[in-house]
Amino acid sequence: MKKLSIEIKWALIFVSMMLIWMVFEKAMGWHDEKIADHATYTNLVAIPSVLIYVLALRDKKRNFYRGQLSFNQGLASGFIITLIVVLLTPLSQFVISTYITPHFFSHMIEYSVSTGIMERSAAEEFFNLKSYIIQATIGAFIMGLITSLVVAFLVKSKKDTPMPSAC
Repeated sequence: MKKLSIEIKWALIFVSMMLIWMVFEKAMGWHDEKIADHATYTNLVAIPSVLIYVLALRDKKRNFYRGQLSFNQGLASGFIITLIVVLLTPLSQFVISTYITPHFFSHMIEYSVSTGIMERSAAEEFFNLKSYIIQATIGAFIMGLITSLVVAFLVKSKKDTPMPSAC
């Protein structure tokens, strides 16, 4: 467990950031009166998301690998963070949809129908807790892997220290 303490810490930070981001989106009105802006502005969450992965891998590099991190070590660490986030995603989506922004789905359904983006039945099928848990879980996995790949490449040590020879 000690070997994974950094990944667990940063996965919890990531999930906490997502909850705070949803409070921010709700406060900005992107879940109700400015719902037309939601699809555009919700993508800004990528900035703190990537930053958290960068900070996490730098933490792992500095405090676990003593300043030397290979691409594979970084990728493994990022993948573990991603798996923990994926495991916590259904719970965090439940909290978001139940407590932070309980009317989001009904607002999105009404907006999508009134603007002609979707028929009511399609909107109701798309904008609900079960659908969003599935979407968020798959999205967390895919985006976590992509972010892990990119950040592991950026954070890895410039020159991996060679393994001592067995001679």
